[in-house]
Amino acid sequence: MTDHTLNPEDGRNAAREVRKRRLQAFVFVVPLLVFVAFAFVAPISSMLFRSVHDPAVADMIPETLAALEDWSGEDVPDDTILIQFAAELKHLAATRESGQLASEINRAAPGMASTINSSARVMRRADEAEIAANGATLLLDANERWSDPATWRAIKTAGAIYTSGYYLTSLDLERNAEGSIVARDTQIYVQLYGKTLRIALTITLLTMVLGYPLAFFMAHTSDARANFLMVFVLLPFWTSLLVRTTAWIALLQTGGVVNSTLIATGLIDEPLELLYTEFSTILAMTHILLPFMVLPLYAVMRGIDASYMRAAISMGSRPLAAWWRIYLPMSLPGLSAGALLVFVISVGYYITPALVGGTDGQMISNIIAFHMRESNNWGLAAALGSLLLVLILTLYWLFDRFVGTDNLKLG
Repeated sequence: MTDHTLNPEDGRNAAREVRKRRLQAFVFVVPLLVFVAFAFVAPISSMLFRSVHDPAVADMIPETLAALEDWSGEDVPDDTILIQFAAELKHLAATRESGQLASEINRAAPGMASTINSSARVMRRADEAEIAANGATLLLDANERWSDPATWRAIKTAGAIYTSGYYLTSLDLERNAEGSIVARDTQIYVQLYGKTLRIALTITLLTMVLGYPLAFFMAHTSDARANFLMVFVLLPFWTSLLVRTTAWIALLQTGGVVNSTLIATGLIDEPLELLYTEFSTILAMTHILLPFMVLPLYAVMRGIDASYMRAAISMGSRPLAAWWRIYLPMSLPGLSAGALLVFVISVGYYITPALVGGTDGQMISNIIAFHMRESNNWGLAAALGSLLLVLILTLYWLFDRFVGTDNLKLG
């Protein structure tokens, strides 16, 4: 008889072999994990952190903020607090940081930039002994806004290290004097989010209308003709995005190809305003993103047996009814994949709306870039980007719930 008793040494060898293979697999995956950590996890984590973390004011006037902790918020702070602020404002003026303080507080109370800058010039001319003895009077005489409790409430609010203010601003909300959340007088960002979703949805529908017939024709024509058409589908990928967008500027501008042709043919008497509009943004982005719809559709349609349609028609079904009941459901995985790709990419698009959209064709990504590059309000930019991320993840969750990502096919 054969002895089937397990040798303990064989078991240890098998376990070592399993650990060795797992280690080898992990070593191969490490570069990908490092890339994901640096390219995705770190930037997104930094963005989420910056959207709530704002220590700038707290670092510049720490003593004043500490003194304001026990302030009731109803009346003007006592002279001790005013003198402390005047001393810190003098120090900031000497180190040329008063402008940064003015910029930070101006976000909480518009118009405070000029107040702080003018007061800083007064404090810089006064010596330390004068400020210690008469700093409150100097401050109140420098600008009448220092006698308004709302000014000091704004300073106290801006001095919070962790704040929800950026998210409130991103949703066109703010806190009133009582601390309640109310709508802002100027509604900007919510409307812009809605406009971005509307433009992205329009682009997705247009790429469906244009891409589905093209993919259907390519899937059912000869291989030579399909390959020839595929070259034109892939041609945009071989051209710089900036070049493609600039080409649309040449086409749509007042003296561009489109207007010149329409005037030459007598269809219009004066040039149309085609560039720097929402129309130009949709048109250019539809052209740029069309391949992302065609390629998944074509890949799925190539795998659909044409005999299904022929069998349905031979049994008395009309071609349109056969397509609706048989072919369309079978091509839905490619259509869903293309729609998801186009929609997600278009929601966060920046270059094309910035170049051809102008003010009318701007999307939320353009406002995020504005706050990062020009207004230098990184906290608000981070909050807007975080809400955009949440919006995309929510839409993806809804798509997965009602359509199912398991049905997606990219090839």
